[in-house]
Amino acid sequence: MIDLKGKVIVITGASRGLGRALARVLAQEGAQLVLANRNVEELNEVAQETGGIAVVADVSDEAQVQGLARTTIEKYGRIDIWINNAGIWMPHVPIEELNWKRVHEIFEVNVFGLMYGSKEALVQMKKQQSGTIINIISVRGVDPLPNEAGYTASKFAATGFTKCLRLEAEPFGVRVFGIYPGGMKTHLFDEAPRAEYNEFMDPADVAQKIISHIKDEHADPDLILKRPNT
Repeated sequence: MIDLKGKVIVITGASRGLGRALARVLAQEGAQLVLANRNVEELNEVAQETGGIAVVADVSDEAQVQGLARTTIEKYGRIDIWINNAGIWMPHVPIEELNWKRVHEIFEVNVFGLMYGSKEALVQMKKQQSGTIINIISVRGVDPLPNEAGYTASKFAATGFTKCLRLEAEPFGVRVFGIYPGGMKTHLFDEAPRAEYNEFMDPADVAQKIISHIKDEHADPDLILKRPNT
């Protein structure tokens, strides 16, 4: 098992939900955390709780993601693990009712944000000849459902990018994980509450499973985490 104590770990979307849960687990592991999000107050709360460094960054802005990487390297001289966790959602609608502006926004965060972060991490990790990139995608990135075309398309794009990234990264000693969780009890669904919300997974449980998985040197690079009976 890989020891995460002292590892320099960047987490995007760190102020809520799974990102915050991951920060808590990794703090218990003794990692050095760099936490990124757009909400300053929530981000500072997580940083204070976990002992991490707060960096305000919008992942849809490449320059801000570059700044996040630069801040981390200037502080610690390396990046051991980069977790692309930031993501947004949209309520279920048929394809003919899709709000295209909203779909563009989803792609900016779920696809381009993940790509920007992966690229910055890979550049540094190639220099180190080591590192781990973890892309938190969604079960929708492998298992589509009707009325989720805009969101699902973004997750399939993230899946395709992650698989290509893995092929390019592995020769340099860089591991790339695609993580595909099902529904979780987070603020993601505040806009349009789901009837089955109470059956969704606890982010703390999901975070623990993810970290336990990536600590295994021989772990499968793809991890699907579905709620029971789905």
